[in-house]
Amino acid sequence: MANIRDLDPHASALDCYGAELRRLREAAGLNQKQLGSIIFCTASLVGRIETARKVPTRAFSERADAALGTEGTLSRLVGLVLRSQLPSWFRPYAEMEARAAYISTYQAQAVYGLLQTEEYARTLLSVDNPDRVDELVSARMDRQRILRRENPPALWVVLDEALLHREVGDRNIMRNQLAHLLTFLEQQWVQVQVLPFSTGQHTGMMGSFTLLRFDGDPDVLYSESYDSGHMTANSQVIRKRSVGYARLQAAALSPEGSAALIARVMEDRYGDQSEPGRRTVA
Repeated sequence: MANIRDLDPHASALDCYGAELRRLREAAGLNQKQLGSIIFCTASLVGRIETARKVPTRAFSERADAALGTEGTLSRLVGLVLRSQLPSWFRPYAEMEARAAYISTYQAQAVYGLLQTEEYARTLLSVDNPDRVDELVSARMDRQRILRRENPPALWVVLDEALLHREVGDRNIMRNQLAHLLTFLEQQWVQVQVLPFSTGQHTGMMGSFTLLRFDGDPDVLYSESYDSGHMTANSQVIRKRSVGYARLQAAALSPEGSAALIARVMEDRYGDQSEPGRRTVA
């Protein structure tokens, strides 16, 4: 027998989703096993989502909407659920990021979240959150939907060369991540530059930061520490960091030169090491 747990739809976005899924399923005259068979999942998974013990994915929501004829109800709710899985200190930035018309970011340690592959993101997030990695990965992947909307933000990313060489996960994960970066070369609204080691000292050595510009609202600067984020609209700070970012762009390789470097690192560092002629290290 299915485990029935009374939910308060007002307690959280996850509880609201679970209660709504159960209401819609019962209105359609289906039990959990029947719905699961239609949308290619187990009755147990349906039950765990209905009792707010499992965070639904967007794919699950879209399939459930189609099966239940809900006209997108669950797909709209799942956005709120996934945003609620983000760390509380990060949510204000995620909301601002989704509204921005222009995003300019310098990243010194890891690929910017909007450009990460699922495997790369999973490896990073599992370091400190092994018990919540599925939920956090789903939330991060959902953030990337802003790049696929009808009017996406203009995104300019400067990546430090060091993060190309830092092996996150394994060689295959890194190869796929770098290959993913190369797919943005032909995208009109995304530009990727690499700041090479040869630059030496530079204005971004204090750490990663992001500038958000809006249509009709003040610009915002965002930076973060280990477990907190900081946003400011102070005009003097914005002015100084905007000039600093322009200097980083000028010092970085061109998008085409950056793509060439990414491709070279991808092959030389993360390519097939079993090819004839390659030296094997004992």
